[in-house]
Amino acid sequence: MKVFLGPAGLPMASEGNTIAGIKKIKELGLNAMEIEFVRQVYMNEKTAEEVGQVAKENEVRLSVHAPYYINLCSKDVKVIKESKERILKSLLIGEIAGADAVAVHAAYYSGLTSEQAYDKLKENVLDILDKARSKGMKHIKFGLETMGRESQFGSLDEIIKLCRDVDSKHLVPYIDWGHLFVRGKGKINYGEVFDKLKVLKLDHINSHFENVNKNKRGEFVDVHVPINGHPSFEPLAKEIVKRKFDITIISESPILEIDSLKMKSIFESINNTVRLS
Repeated sequence: MKVFLGPAGLPMASEGNTIAGIKKIKELGLNAMEIEFVRQVYMNEKTAEEVGQVAKENEVRLSVHAPYYINLCSKDVKVIKESKERILKSLLIGEIAGADAVAVHAAYYSGLTSEQAYDKLKENVLDILDKARSKGMKHIKFGLETMGRESQFGSLDEIIKLCRDVDSKHLVPYIDWGHLFVRGKGKINYGEVFDKLKVLKLDHINSHFENVNKNKRGEFVDVHVPINGHPSFEPLAKEIVKRKFDITIISESPILEIDSLKMKSIFESINNTVRLS
């Protein structure tokens, strides 16, 4: 079992660029980092090669987050075209950098039923995977992120079904534990999630973890807060240790690597033989 922990983006303690951030991750005793393309894919191919080399030297596992402005179920064909371009560019830079997966907020229902959205998304995902193969991408995975908002495609069941139906080793779930907690209206059964994932026979799970806030009505919403509330991390860590999963857990907490180190401490308190490598 290997556990990879690190922040979404540059650690707060780092100064400078992505390369400096990777080196700081190593110094902190962490071993993962997600490259964040929040608004645009800002990294060119040459820099991606350099980033990949430094990550390899420092034994830091990389993943990527595609830009947020993506909707593969939009009614506007221009939005779909631009969404595909953003995803493909994220996949290409991730491939060059040696990242293993790209997290994608794939779609809103956009007035479609769940079934209609599923069919439209499947068609567009297949097109993206075909284009990625034609451009020589062999390793990077398209990670469909589980989403918290009811307006977004991305329940766990929807994503597992799409991954099964597409049946490609290059399409995987990207589990956001906080989002599943929100979508479950303040409830999550970690063991049940892992049980459902068994059907995909994954050799590694990519995921995000953060705590979430409540709105004025007392409902949990997709607003990220530090890891000292809900959902609880310790039961997840215990489930991972029990099941001996290989997993990456990226901190999407506002305090980034501080909460990655907190997660590391929790793992070590449960089982000090857990490998971070």
